[in-house]
Amino acid sequence: MSSQSTERVLRPDNGQRHEMAHALRALAIDAVQRANSGHPGAPMGMAEMAVALWGGHLRHNPANPSWFERDRFVLSNGHASMLLYALLHLSGYDLPIEELKRFRQLHSKTPGHPEVGLTPGVETTTGPLGQGLANAVGFALAEKLLADEFNRPGHAVVDHHSYVFLGDGCLMEGISHEVASLAGAWKLNKLIVLYDDNGISIDGPVAGWFADDSGARFRAYGWQVIGPLDGHDVVAVGKAIATAKRSTDQPTLIVCRTTIGKGSPGREGTARAHGEPLGADEIQRTRDALGWHHGPFELPVALRTRWCARPLGAAREAEWAKRFAAYRAMYPELAAAYEQRMTGELPHDFEETALAAMAEFGQHRETMATRKASQKVLAALAPKLPALLGGSADLTGSNLTDFPGCGAVRGGQAGGRHINYGVREFGMAAIMNGLALHGGFIPYGGTFLTFSDYSRNAIRMAALMKQRVIHVFTHDSIGLGEDGPTHQSVEHAASLRLIPNLEVWRPCDAAETAVAWVQALGAADRPSALLLSRQNLPAQQRDPQQVLDIQRGGYVLSERDNAQAVILATGSEVSLAMAAQAALDMRGLPVRVVSLPSSTLFDQQDKAYRDKVLGADLPRIGVEAGVTRWWGQYGCQAALGVDGYGESAPAADLFEHFGLTAQRLAALVQDCCDQRQPTAARAGR
Repeated sequence: MSSQSTERVLRPDNGQRHEMAHALRALAIDAVQRANSGHPGAPMGMAEMAVALWGGHLRHNPANPSWFERDRFVLSNGHASMLLYALLHLSGYDLPIEELKRFRQLHSKTPGHPEVGLTPGVETTTGPLGQGLANAVGFALAEKLLADEFNRPGHAVVDHHSYVFLGDGCLMEGISHEVASLAGAWKLNKLIVLYDDNGISIDGPVAGWFADDSGARFRAYGWQVIGPLDGHDVVAVGKAIATAKRSTDQPTLIVCRTTIGKGSPGREGTARAHGEPLGADEIQRTRDALGWHHGPFELPVALRTRWCARPLGAAREAEWAKRFAAYRAMYPELAAAYEQRMTGELPHDFEETALAAMAEFGQHRETMATRKASQKVLAALAPKLPALLGGSADLTGSNLTDFPGCGAVRGGQAGGRHINYGVREFGMAAIMNGLALHGGFIPYGGTFLTFSDYSRNAIRMAALMKQRVIHVFTHDSIGLGEDGPTHQSVEHAASLRLIPNLEVWRPCDAAETAVAWVQALGAADRPSALLLSRQNLPAQQRDPQQVLDIQRGGYVLSERDNAQAVILATGSEVSLAMAAQAALDMRGLPVRVVSLPSSTLFDQQDKAYRDKVLGADLPRIGVEAGVTRWWGQYGCQAALGVDGYGESAPAADLFEHFGLTAQRLAALVQDCCDQRQPTAARAGR
């Protein structure tokens, strides 16, 4: 990302040189140059900050990146990824120099932005600015809640920090406001954020468009703010971190004044340092200016030894393991539960619990909204699944995400299993990603489906990172009624189905809702979205095999001998399909009704099963209270839906107004069948 700006922002510093920092700078500029792509400026500017944290405070074990009690480090400004890769390599993680040489190349472990699960030691995928901070808030909240639940007097087995590096871009993003406000309210004192205040972004000096007093802003959130200080002074930054670690009831922001591209005579302090290679000549000038007389990717052995964190990391983990063994001796059940939670395993009897719930709700005959059915399912499952941690974006009474005895998460108070996120949908979604990434929790959160747009990038990130996060989206169509088109989802269900690795459920009754929850909880490598109705829906009758078939995402709900067509329906429109089937029975036209509670899961079934459900050589008609174009993937000859925005009116009036009626659906099916018959046969009717 090249810039046209030539203005400079140079921060005063103490003029000291630090060889450990220069090692980071050298690796960053060499890797970016070799790839002919990347961002050298931020790694060069944050090098001393990294030395202060990684060289003096961060508790981790490069030999075991999954150690439960490690500190978490998040590079929220993910474009500075070469800083993190250099740190991981030098500290002793399984990231050899050959991978740094393959920066940004196909199938390397050093992609353009950090990706969790790909590179050892990377805690979360960052790049979309601000979300790394949000993930870290989730990390810190997870640490707090786990400590509340598992620590005992004299046995602090959960006691670690979450650190963040971020820049101006992260603080410009609105999500930083959402999550920083929550972190202050929750008094997350184990959260420490180092702000790379270099005054430069891609377009040049930020003073013209980012004039905030960030320190005052964070103080207003209830944070401790340290600085501004010289971000190139390792000792000063280290002392600030030590002060931050002593906080008992506030998260900390450390404002580090730095110069982007520090050490590059021709680029430092300019936007050109941000997103393009320095070039061979400028790299040589930089090496001369730094006194770095080593070739590309070369480091002296003595310096590598100073950076290596393996011996100290192993000793720290061994010390913790000794303390955990003592904890296990006194609290064997708690120790076993903690290990199970942190590995992400469901309780050993979860399958039995799930089958019981499916059987119970499979025989449910009460007419109710699927949002209410969801709450009933939660009430049945949550007591047996302690990892489940819920919440809502100021819509608890509408989303029905709470359950008996859940308790509220509050700053300064222990425990709680339900989070009031306030009106912060994006922040909620990204914090849930952090909770899932940390381990120990299966987070779920609710809002109206139309507001999934606020959350969308965080939902996408959960899918990309393969994290078990559950989104409860209620009020899923024009069926919400009088609130009108601003709140009535039309395109949202179809849009969410486009996100790879996101399971989308739109159940039609309590039975399908129960299965949706069971499937979402069991999906350890993907997020799920549950799209639930505001309005009451009738329960459908099924045999036990049909209840089991719900788990396949689509199944034949109602069959007819010699069926002449297939109606495919989701959610609230399944009952409409059933009514249309009954009307067509009266006309002597037998049709099959297929319920598709999760088309994304149905699409993953084997072809034989899908063909059996959909039927061969029969006209297919789709019905859903949303946009209709997506039905084409199932070869639908026609579809009934809503291809424009809604209106403000009672739900029943809206369904009539938009033609979502059994009569119109039956007529559409009749027309499709007539069009497939020979002309003579139609004329003989």
